[in-house]
Amino acid sequence: MKLHLDKSDQYYTIARYDARHVMIGPERHESNLIVMPERLDTGWHPGSFETLDEAAFAHLAGLGCEIVILGTGMRQRFPAPKLMKALIDARIGLEVMDLGSACRTYNILVAEHRNVAAALLFDPA
Repeated sequence: MKLHLDKSDQYYTIARYDARHVMIGPERHESNLIVMPERLDTGWHPGSFETLDEAAFAHLAGLGCEIVILGTGMRQRFPAPKLMKALIDARIGLEVMDLGSACRTYNILVAEHRNVAAALLFDPA
């Protein structure tokens, strides 16, 4: 699906997505990543949703954002509550959505100048 948003070119926003990639500006990303308004983290969690662990969430807790949107592939799946402890301890909000909803919500929050991160997981091939 292609998204259109009146945006500033100074921020990373998601222009397009499907089950296996996102377009951020002119760049195609096909592996799990974290998108923030001013930075990309393409080395986040190389595994699948099923292999999410405390380390993946500890990394998210260290980003310094106020809210994390977790995109769980083409369907919404909730991580085990014990995995969210690092975010709770850091007082960071977590919203869990399917990939499309996560991309759209992230773009809206960036347009509102919110301190947000989208942690996006892709469905395995």
